[in-house]
Amino acid sequence: MYGRVRKSGVKGELKTTAAVLLAGFMAAPVIADELFPEPAYVSLRESGQVAKYPGQVIWPGGPKMLYSSVTPDGRGLVVSSPKDGGIYFFDTASGQHSAVTKTGKGAKGLKISPDGKEVYVSNEGENSISVVNVATRRVVATIATEDMPHNVRFTGDGKTAYVTLQGGAGLGVIDTRMRKLLRVIPTPGIDAPHNLDLSADERLAFIRGVSNQVGVLDLVSGEMRKIIPVGQGHAGIDVIPNGKLVFTGAIADDVVTVIDADTLAIVKRIKVGFGPHGVRASKDSRYLYVSVTADDEVYVIDIATLDVVKKYTVPSFPFWVGVRGNP
Repeated sequence: MYGRVRKSGVKGELKTTAAVLLAGFMAAPVIADELFPEPAYVSLRESGQVAKYPGQVIWPGGPKMLYSSVTPDGRGLVVSSPKDGGIYFFDTASGQHSAVTKTGKGAKGLKISPDGKEVYVSNEGENSISVVNVATRRVVATIATEDMPHNVRFTGDGKTAYVTLQGGAGLGVIDTRMRKLLRVIPTPGIDAPHNLDLSADERLAFIRGVSNQVGVLDLVSGEMRKIIPVGQGHAGIDVIPNGKLVFTGAIADDVVTVIDADTLAIVKRIKVGFGPHGVRASKDSRYLYVSVTADDEVYVIDIATLDVVKKYTVPSFPFWVGVRGNP
């Protein structure tokens, strides 16, 4: 990129170069802010912290900070801690958190309901979902599930919640009014459903397995439409808010796989650091945020170009990403 400096015009070239570098340095904070139309929150598993962007402010949390969800109004963040057997509530303005609300053994994936009133927490070690009231921060119900519930996704109207059953049963369907598991949809080809997201019309579930596959499950017919090979190991998965693309990481690999949500074809495999796990797009579908576990980095990808545009170094083991407006 840089060649040798010619003897003639050296001073002019050095001045120009210095001016360009200074301008780039001065513009960096503005550019960084533009990368986060809404604040993004990254749980840091091993350091027990949470990183907030833009600006990368680090908050103290609790042991083994894992999955997270942002309230619809953006004022609260909830993070699971399997070591504590429950969840932490954070105030997103101050970064302060309350004491843990105990839910159950092996608290893993969680989601705040679309109306912001409840949190569903997957207790992987107890085969149950805890329903926690956001206002009182108390468990108000417990829903029995099949083996190893791992993560949850509500429909937009909040009437149904889907839960991945990593023990192998498939995808659980919960009636949120009755607070009951109604049925389990088998997921042939995905032996251990790990994380999930829904298509824009909520007719398809994109299910990330624990190895190197994404299953596309028709929620109406129960048919597994396609098994898509992706990077090695488990990861998060995100159908971006405009519904056009699906992103998934690969904790035992160094790629983020991009899938066309309509054709189900792989669009690109984006090289990042080793161990991408959490993936979440901004509310306006402009940027993707990736937590890269082994390299302790957070990547920002421009969704229009599918290029990496920024990297941040963070404390130990960035795990999950929460963004307001992208449940």
